Amino acid sequence: PKMKEDNCLHAALLCLGMLCYSHALGTERLSHSRPSLHGHHERGKEGQVLHRSKRGWVWNQFFVIEEYTGPDPVLVGRLHSDIDSGDGNIKYILSGEGAGIIFVIDDKSGNIHATKTLDREERAQYTLTAQAVDRNTNRPLEPPSEFIVKVQDINDNPPEFLHENYHANVPERSNVGTSVIQVTASDADDPTYGNSAKLVYSILEGQPYFSVEAQTGIIRTALPNMDREAKEEYHVVIQAKDMGGHMGGLSGTTKVTITLTDVNDNPPKFPQSVYQMSVSEAAVPGEEVGRVKAKDPDIGENGLVAYSIIDGDGMDLFEITTDYETQEGVVKLKKTLDYETKKSYSLKVEAANVHIDPKFISNGPFKDTVTVKIAVEDADEPPVFLKPSYIFEVQENAASGTVVGKVHAKDPDAANSAIRYSIDRHTDLERYFVINAEDGNIKTIKALDREEIAWHNISVFAVEVHKQHQEAKVPVAIKVVDVNDNAPKFAAAYEAFVCENARSNQPFITISADDKDDSANGPRFIFSLPPEIIHNPNFTLRDNRDNTASVLVRREGFSRQQQDVYLLPIVISDGGVPALSSTNTLTVRVCACDGAGALLSCSAEAYALNAGLSTGALIAILACIVILLVIVVLFVTLKRQKKEPLIVFEEEDVRENIITYDDEGGGEEDTEAFDIATLQNPDGINGFIPRKDIKPEYQYLPRPGLRPAPNSVDVDDFINTRIQEADNDPTAPPYDSIQIYGYEGRGSVAGSLSSLESATTDSDLDYDYLQNWGPRFKKLADLYGSKDTFDDDS
Repeated sequence: PKMKEDNCLHAALLCLGMLCYSHALGTERLSHSRPSLHGHHERGKEGQVLHRSKRGWVWNQFFVIEEYTGPDPVLVGRLHSDIDSGDGNIKYILSGEGAGIIFVIDDKSGNIHATKTLDREERAQYTLTAQAVDRNTNRPLEPPSEFIVKVQDINDNPPEFLHENYHANVPERSNVGTSVIQVTASDADDPTYGNSAKLVYSILEGQPYFSVEAQTGIIRTALPNMDREAKEEYHVVIQAKDMGGHMGGLSGTTKVTITLTDVNDNPPKFPQSVYQMSVSEAAVPGEEVGRVKAKDPDIGENGLVAYSIIDGDGMDLFEITTDYETQEGVVKLKKTLDYETKKSYSLKVEAANVHIDPKFISNGPFKDTVTVKIAVEDADEPPVFLKPSYIFEVQENAASGTVVGKVHAKDPDAANSAIRYSIDRHTDLERYFVINAEDGNIKTIKALDREEIAWHNISVFAVEVHKQHQEAKVPVAIKVVDVNDNAPKFAAAYEAFVCENARSNQPFITISADDKDDSANGPRFIFSLPPEIIHNPNFTLRDNRDNTASVLVRREGFSRQQQDVYLLPIVISDGGVPALSSTNTLTVRVCACDGAGALLSCSAEAYALNAGLSTGALIAILACIVILLVIVVLFVTLKRQKKEPLIVFEEEDVRENIITYDDEGGGEEDTEAFDIATLQNPDGINGFIPRKDIKPEYQYLPRPGLRPAPNSVDVDDFINTRIQEADNDPTAPPYDSIQIYGYEGRGSVAGSLSSLESATTDSDLDYDYLQNWGPRFKKLADLYGSKDTFDDDS
């Protein structure tokens, strides 16, 4: 049916075009390429010439209907020149856009036809050039003329929306006419020709909730008080129709999903009027008692609910917080409960919206209340001390059994069981205190020393007699009160130095004191000299009255040769009641000083040495000693770098570590010199070890378990055996063992190294220089000197 309507419309428009064309041919003739305009003049009433224009046929613009599907080509127009006499000598030529492909011209008659179906949406017009030439010579008879062929639009494109689906939000309970969203459609047809592109919007689905403006496509609410809690989402279908919405127009549709957004239009409501809860009296503060929940159908921040306790006899004992994840009110214990004091409590809890919309304040109030009843359950409680902690005082050095203080606890339960007390021995390891299990009196067991421990921190347990598992613990701090039982002493080990050239009344040292007692029994200190030496001719003492004292020189001129050390007794008294004092000795050394008072030497030996040696000589001696020390250090360092020990010990034969050799050995062939068997006494195997240095008074039985094997090479066992035998032998001298070695070996190529026979052998060496080595080498010189020397001596 649509195609049929289009064909009828095309035929009507074609007839109209042919009629206009025939009328134009009958009234006007073509002249070159300019339009022909005809008009005539008329005079007005007052002689004024009036011009009335009459519009003629404009030849340089043709029209062709798009989408023509007839069997014959469409006649676009006809070209005709004034010089064309109809004899066929003139030839019409067409060039330009689409010439020869879309548009063709009859070169004799000048008729222009469109050979293809045109689409205005693809191209709206074509520019062509026409010219009349001589058919025989192709000589142009007129200049080329340009004209336009416009494609006339027909309604062949339906409206199309920008999106196939739209999504929009609008607050619930919005007023009627509230704009939701604007949908827009477009039509590809020519908006300047007819109503092909004139669109009208209408709503196909979504009534009666929404409406749409026909000209703009704006969707608006059509019903008041739409409730999100009743229905949240709506589906609307919008149609756009061209031809001004009249019959025969084309249309397009789109879907719009409209969601109602939430507003706070609902107050919270408790589903019940009373909540019952229970809690044990043993519960600790912060423990959860129960939960309440007020329902609010709103969502997001509009559904947020805050809980509070507004009344009740348990406001001081309970609190409520909001769990924003579950929107519940959590009732918690704020303070400890006592079943024996009160067994139940009542609370009035309020739930209120956090965010209230002023537009809907008339729907309020946006809050609700509920009663919460809490029952306290009885629990077997441990004993409770009357105080959270105790502080007692006791004097140091108090006699054993002195009462320090008393702790008291009671059973909070109705049974009021008897209580037994004990001290946590982990807090009193030295067992200074004991507690009476019946009444809680704490006493001392031994004397206390404040200077050793000033505070004793112990813990006392209280348990019920019949329920040992119920116990309580309390800290007890015991302060040891100081008594003046420590005399003051020097604060340090003082040693004073006084110059030989010291001037009279010159202070040379300042001393201070220290007292282990606290400030009440310690400072201030009083310094003085003993009465017997108060008139000491050498030194005097001055109390500075700031817990220090200065020692001064009373006379001038000290001599190290006469006396180099002085011992000065000083009496120090404290400020305690009663006061204690002690006598301390100050050692004063006499020293040599330079003119500025700087110490040079403080010993008499240095003084004597200084008399015989100059300062330069002393410095030279010290320098030599330092150089020798450096050489020794370098030597040791080099030896360690070479990994060669200073004394060679063979790990393979540890016998060298324990054997002291008084013999010379047997040379290269002496392979038995280090045989451990030679160190063992054959008599020791039988349990008897004869001594060669003393005569044993009695013989003792052999000790089992201490006998090494005759051929054992275990040096450790051998040594341990000798040590034990020496320790247990009452006849042994005060050294471990005596070994006598008389073995030198046999067959050595080097011969004997003994010097015993050297004196009788001839030698080419001259030992006369031994006579010049002094009396210490006289014996050696006598042994190795020349024969003449022996004769002289004799």
